[in-house]
Amino acid sequence: MSVRPVVIAVVPEALFAEFFSPADAGRLAAAAERLGGSFARVDRLTDAPLDDVRVVITSWGIEPFDAAVLERMPRLELVAHTGASIKAFATAELFDRGVAVTQAGAGMARSVAEVSLAFTLALLHRVPELHNGLRDGGWYAPAVGAQHEILDAPIAVIGASRTGRAYLELIRVLGARPLLVDPTLDRAAASALGAELVALDDALARARIVAVHAPTLPETHHLIGRRELARMPDGAGLVNTARSWLVDERALIDEVRAGRLSAAVDVFDEEPFGAEHPLRSLPGVLLTPHRAAGTTEGRLRQGRIVADELDEFAAGRPLAHAIDRAHLASMA
Repeated sequence: MSVRPVVIAVVPEALFAEFFSPADAGRLAAAAERLGGSFARVDRLTDAPLDDVRVVITSWGIEPFDAAVLERMPRLELVAHTGASIKAFATAELFDRGVAVTQAGAGMARSVAEVSLAFTLALLHRVPELHNGLRDGGWYAPAVGAQHEILDAPIAVIGASRTGRAYLELIRVLGARPLLVDPTLDRAAASALGAELVALDDALARARIVAVHAPTLPETHHLIGRRELARMPDGAGLVNTARSWLVDERALIDEVRAGRLSAAVDVFDEEPFGAEHPLRSLPGVLLTPHRAAGTTEGRLRQGRIVADELDEFAAGRPLAHAIDRAHLASMA
């Protein structure tokens, strides 16, 4: 007689292999045994018997955990998400029932920070303009603007999130002069991160590069809007690997089209956007398709975090990455 699953991973097979090394996949099965049942990977919740399920491991695209879904899982105690934002599936009913929720967003911080660094260096050295000029049949043109090193460059970091802190560490090691904007920190805390704490307007006026790493909150919608972009010096660049929520995309397009600013962007108002979108043709822009967190190493870190959390849960210990309903407000 087969042992019914107590832990299920609702993760497509190919994506499961990206997240979980053979060793970590084995840890999921071992934890399920300690919890009194078996482990199963499924493509959809409906692909497994759910009466005995105590843990659901989720990835992108899972259906919301509404009352009807939860009725089919009367023993559910933990939802462990392989990504960061749980907003697409976490419901009031999930928290009302006392189900613990954890996520692996910490595993993404280094990957996204490295892309932010790559974007920063590219904008400082005018890589988008120089590359696009060659691609379009030309050669070097002084009109692309001054090229700069990161050494001693004033760089504004908007938000000391996990990714913001990882980015701060990278640019500080390379000799930048970080200007940190974060209302939750005092000067001593910013100094401990190797940054000068400044107001947003001051940072925008002084920075050669502005890198956005703030949370998604009602008050941060278009935190970098038309007025804020206008405060940035001519020739400065904006880096956004966080959320499009934070930047007025139309205002940014206007500034780049005018040739005043450059930009490197991984997140957009519409994803994917159409072939005629203006960002595709502007010369001072570097674009990636919301893949800053998509490294092999980062994905495996995310899976390792989930496996660690499941080990803690099976042992009755506190979860290191638990989140509650209050965190939903800061998730896109």
